[in-house]
Amino acid sequence: MAISKETIEYVAHLARIDLSGKELEKLSSQLKDILDFIDKLKKIDTKDISPTSHILDIQDALREDNLKESLPVDRTLQNAPQQEKNFFVVPKVIE
Repeated sequence: MAISKETIEYVAHLARIDLSGKELEKLSSQLKDILDFIDKLKKIDTKDISPTSHILDIQDALREDNLKESLPVDRTLQNAPQQEKNFFVVPKVIE
């Protein structure tokens, strides 16, 4: 499946990307290769293959989520340069 240069130029314009002629040629070729590969994948018979979320048969590798006490507020704020009540004071970053 081929994508015309006009289509690529149009999409680049929508994305506000300025492409040179050489970049346009390269992108056109790469997109053609990607779409050709997708066409090959569409032809593969997968009706007897069960869906998977990962290519390896692995289980959840994360530890158990155990509840425990958190740091006390006074210890948490002891190194804060500025604090107000039970909160950190940070500089305003929104203009």
